[in-house]
Amino acid sequence: MCSSDLAAWLKGELDARSAELREVRAEASLALSSAERSREEARALVASKTHLLEASEERRSNAERAQTSAEASLRDARVSAASATAALEADLAALVKANNCGPILIRLSWHDAGVFSDGNLKGGCPNAALRFTDGGEGAFGANAGLPEFANGLLKDITDKYCPAVCSVADMWALAANVAIKEMGGPDVPTKFGRKDAASSSDSVESQVGRLPDGDKGIDHLRDIFHPKGFTDEDIVALSGAHTVGSCHIDRSGFEGPWTEEPLKFDNTYFTEMMSKTYKPEETSKGNPQNRSESGTIMLISDLALLTDDAFKVHVERYAKDQAAYFKDFTAAWVKMQELGYKL
Repeated sequence: MCSSDLAAWLKGELDARSAELREVRAEASLALSSAERSREEARALVASKTHLLEASEERRSNAERAQTSAEASLRDARVSAASATAALEADLAALVKANNCGPILIRLSWHDAGVFSDGNLKGGCPNAALRFTDGGEGAFGANAGLPEFANGLLKDITDKYCPAVCSVADMWALAANVAIKEMGGPDVPTKFGRKDAASSSDSVESQVGRLPDGDKGIDHLRDIFHPKGFTDEDIVALSGAHTVGSCHIDRSGFEGPWTEEPLKFDNTYFTEMMSKTYKPEETSKGNPQNRSESGTIMLISDLALLTDDAFKVHVERYAKDQAAYFKDFTAAWVKMQELGYKL
């Protein structure tokens, strides 16, 4: 090979190697660019995932703070409600002490709830309907004196706490239970949730067949109380509420206290019923009742508890065991106060 041919061959080889080098460099540059893009994409993906994680963590933290705040608000609300209820109880206790009105508070709650029936008659519930005096339950003869008391001595407490803390019907239930405790009786639990009547039209149609009459006997008591879901034992226990209070001639047509200490809630109603002798008499209103030598009375419906063994056995038991009476009374009384509701 001559020198010119050698030079041409070498030049060709050099050009070829240069071209290959350029291709390698181009491929390397392309690979580097691709790697850089991948790295940037990876960085972006990491940044995105990090942002999502941080956002998720922030949402979790916010949710935890919201839950903590809600729980604190609920605790505060419960504390506030408990404080308000405690204040209401204190005001009711002061009312009972200042006015010796415990018995009428029990009667108010009894007659508010006691109109309920689930027998031939239906409906009725504790709804404070008898506070209305234009008709309905507020005009029932059995409720004589109750609207005046509810709208009089109880008015300031009602205005202060109802409906901000509870309904009027709830307050009447609580008032009776505070009165029972203040007079020495059991500590009766009170649940809220009763709804107040909007007017007298929310009353039941009549007291007949719903509230007991004092001049009737055992059959009448069963006719009144069994449709409410009460047993014979319940009837005797509830009758024991007559251990406090007195009959007033201008309200019921009967006259006199049942026990020697009508402001003390205990089992004396039963012990006196078992130990005293009662003579029948007629009140100035022409109503029959029975009076002892000490001046205490028993209505026909009271002494009827001794005429039926299914009732008398509980009278005897409660006369001997006040704790048993308190236990059974509490159960029956709570049932009475919650008639028509699931509190």
